[in-house]
Amino acid sequence: MSGHSKFANIKHKKEKNDAAKGKIFTIIGREIAVAVRDGGPDPANNFKLSQVIAKAKAANMPNDTIERGIKKAAGDSGAVDFRYVSYEGYGPGGTAIIVNALTDNSNRTAANVRAAFTKGGGSIGTQGCVSYMFDEKGLIIVDKEESPMSADDLMMAALDAGAEDFSEEEDSYEITTAPGDFDAVNKALSELNIPMVQAEITMIPQNYVEITDAGTVSQIQRILDALDDDDDVQAVYHNWLESGD
Repeated sequence: MSGHSKFANIKHKKEKNDAAKGKIFTIIGREIAVAVRDGGPDPANNFKLSQVIAKAKAANMPNDTIERGIKKAAGDSGAVDFRYVSYEGYGPGGTAIIVNALTDNSNRTAANVRAAFTKGGGSIGTQGCVSYMFDEKGLIIVDKEESPMSADDLMMAALDAGAEDFSEEEDSYEITTAPGDFDAVNKALSELNIPMVQAEITMIPQNYVEITDAGTVSQIQRILDALDDDDDVQAVYHNWLESGD
């Protein structure tokens, strides 16, 4: 659930995602339920639900699973008691970390997140203490090997649909949008049958912190691993430039 925009090793990330697919589907299922509860079951009239569906499809969640989740949530919306919470804090080496969670027990989640930071020598801060270092963006990642279009054609299609930027990495294409333009760009690329490794609204660091000290790297990784193991945590965004990125 890393949330930064450096994807130099996309195959490894895909393998990791495949290994954790069950957890990812559970996380997205909760997001679908909350989106339906808050805005109704029609993605055409529910911006948040349309975003979650895009995320689900990029994670290879089957369409019938998505539809079942929407129908279940629509028929039992009163039983959905999850809510979004967000935490911000500092990791070792001057790194900044944002944690988004979806929980039915905020006391439990707060304690677990605080413990994760403590485990790696980090600390929780106040709301807004590091989020100003990030920009909220729509982010679409396309694996080069799976793209049916050339880089130039894909870039033009994305920019014509309203994307802000297009970059070519070692083994992927990275498309960023303003949050409000994400749906239009995602829809345009979906209609062109562009397979997406990632498609969601995310937080992208304005600057990255490069750390070479092995002990500090180990501490940061302890924090991120502990957060990834927490079932309440939906996404973790940080500005650590990992080795190989």
